[in-house]
Amino acid sequence: MLERPEITDDAIIACLRDHYELTPKQIEFLPLGADRNTAVFKAHAANDEDYFVKLRSGEFNETSVVIPRMLHDQGITQVIAPLRNRRDHLWTPLESYRLILYPFIEGVDGWERELSAQNWIALGQALKQMHAVTPPADMPRESYSAFWRERVREFQASVETTSYSDPVSAELAGFIREKKAEISALVFHADRLASALEKRNLPFVICHADIHVGNVLVTPSDTLYIVDWDTLISAPKEHDLMFMGSGIAGQNTLTAAEQADWFYQGYGQAEVDTTAIAYYRCERIVQDAYAYCEQILFTSGNSADRAEGLRQFQSQFTPHAVVELALKSVTAFA
Repeated sequence: MLERPEITDDAIIACLRDHYELTPKQIEFLPLGADRNTAVFKAHAANDEDYFVKLRSGEFNETSVVIPRMLHDQGITQVIAPLRNRRDHLWTPLESYRLILYPFIEGVDGWERELSAQNWIALGQALKQMHAVTPPADMPRESYSAFWRERVREFQASVETTSYSDPVSAELAGFIREKKAEISALVFHADRLASALEKRNLPFVICHADIHVGNVLVTPSDTLYIVDWDTLISAPKEHDLMFMGSGIAGQNTLTAAEQADWFYQGYGQAEVDTTAIAYYRCERIVQDAYAYCEQILFTSGNSADRAEGLRQFQSQFTPHAVVELALKSVTAFA
C-alpha cells in the first residue's frame, strides 16, 4: 500500500503497548508494496529496538503467520518469524485489521539491489529446505481453480461495453481491449494446463507462491531473507520454481539462465514438471489481471495505489517481460 490507511499512530502504539509490552517512541508509515490490503510501518521502541508492523485487512489465513514461524523455528533462518503477543498469538486484531509484528531487518529488496550469485544460491537453499517440510493439513491447497480465469473473461466482456469517466479506469479498460489477444491466450492456456495437471499426481509441498525478487530482502552484510508470506499454499514445487527465468527478476547483469544456474546450485538437482511451470506462469498473470481490474475498475480517484497498479499491469506486457515469457513457456514446455 502506497498511501497510509485511516488509522492513527495512537491506535497502533496502544496495540503494541497492550499486547506486546512495547512502548514505541515513533511510528513511521512505509509506502511499500502493491497489495492494497497490506499497510506496513516502522516502530521505534523505547528499548531502542526497531520493529516492522504489518496491518492486514480483508481475507486472512492464519497459516500465513503460523508457517513462517514454524519454518524459522525449524532452522530456516532466511525466514523472518512473526513475534508472539502476550497471549502467545502471532497476530492481534486492531480495528478492521490484523496487526502482525516482526523484528525490523534493515535491507533492500531485489528491485533496488541486484541479487548476487551468492544471494541466488542462498535463495535456492532456503526454498529447498522449505519444500522438504511436510505441509500441515490445514494449509490452503492447490485446486487449479478456474475462479480467476472466469472473472478475467467477465472483465474482458465488461470493458467492451462500459464507458469509464475515471481516467485510470478508462486507461485500464482501453489497455485490456488492446491486449485482448494476449490476455485471452493466457486464460485459454491456463485453463488447458490446469485440466492436464488435475489428472496428475504431482507431490505437494509448502510454497511461498510469490517468490519474485521484490519479496527477497538483502541486508548491507549480504544476508538474504524471504518476506511476504500472504500467498502460502500447499502445491507442486513448480509454483515456486516457475519464478526462475520468468522475467520477474528486476534489472540484473546476470542473465535469466545464469540466475537459474546459481539458484539450482543452492536448490540442488530437481526433476521439474514443465507443464506445471507453464501453467503457473500463465495463471499468475491471469490472477494479476483479476486483482488489478478489481482494484481499479471497482474504485475511483487519483490514488497512488491505483496509478501504480495500472503501471505494474501494463509493464507485464512490455517486450521480453512476463507475458511474452509465459506464452513462450507454453510453446516450449507444455
